[in-house]
Amino acid sequence: MSQRKPLMPDVSVNGVTISAADIAAEAQNHNAPKDKPGWAWKNGAKALVIRELLLQEAHRRGLQPAPKELEPGKVETPDESLIRLLLEQAVTPDTPQETELKKLYEKHRDSFRAPTLYEPSHILFAAEPSDSEARKKAYEKAKAALATLAKQPGAFGTLAQELSDCPSKENNGQLGQLVSGDTVPEFERAMDALEQGQLCLEPVPSRYGIHILRLDAKAVGEVLPFESVKPRITEMVEKANWARAANAFVAALVGRAEISGVEMAA
Repeated sequence: MSQRKPLMPDVSVNGVTISAADIAAEAQNHNAPKDKPGWAWKNGAKALVIRELLLQEAHRRGLQPAPKELEPGKVETPDESLIRLLLEQAVTPDTPQETELKKLYEKHRDSFRAPTLYEPSHILFAAEPSDSEARKKAYEKAKAALATLAKQPGAFGTLAQELSDCPSKENNGQLGQLVSGDTVPEFERAMDALEQGQLCLEPVPSRYGIHILRLDAKAVGEVLPFESVKPRITEMVEKANWARAANAFVAALVGRAEISGVEMAA
């Protein structure tokens, strides 16, 4: 009678075994859908394979760990130091070219604007994202309030005073002037979708609860000149080039290695 393969097998990298227990521990750091627990295991296994390959290459090159202090009281482990030294030595990203930077600027000009200025008013029905029942009730209250506003557009301030769970209720729901980045992304996206003076006709969910949102004023920031955003674009391209070069380096290590127990091609 043939022996069954273990559901979560050990993994081997150039003859070095990575235990299923170590992979299970690493898998805790990788998100996966609840109905696909195997995804977290595979991603954890791949992460440990790459780590092992990097350490093996660092030892092959004779690198010696020189741990750096990351922050007060926290120092790199020897393995972290070895991997950093290896990547510093082996990864040589392309240098961003002026023409490439200008091309990106022209293609994404709207991404390089001065902050947009908003003056929103809202009515908040507080509900934690994890409390589905409270979220449902908050949504129903918001829909009911919107129905009232459809008949009585001038009642926003009164409803805010009566219903809102935000301190802004004392100011008829007015939040004052906000700029890009002042509030949570989901709330800002809703403001961006509105024209000045417009009431959002659907409740707006955020991590704080369900909002009724009115945008009283908006001043879209001007596109900034290339020279003022050049350092920012350069940093973005440098990071992308480094990631590309690092991925190519790791792919080459994987291509030369003998790996069993997990598929690394993807």
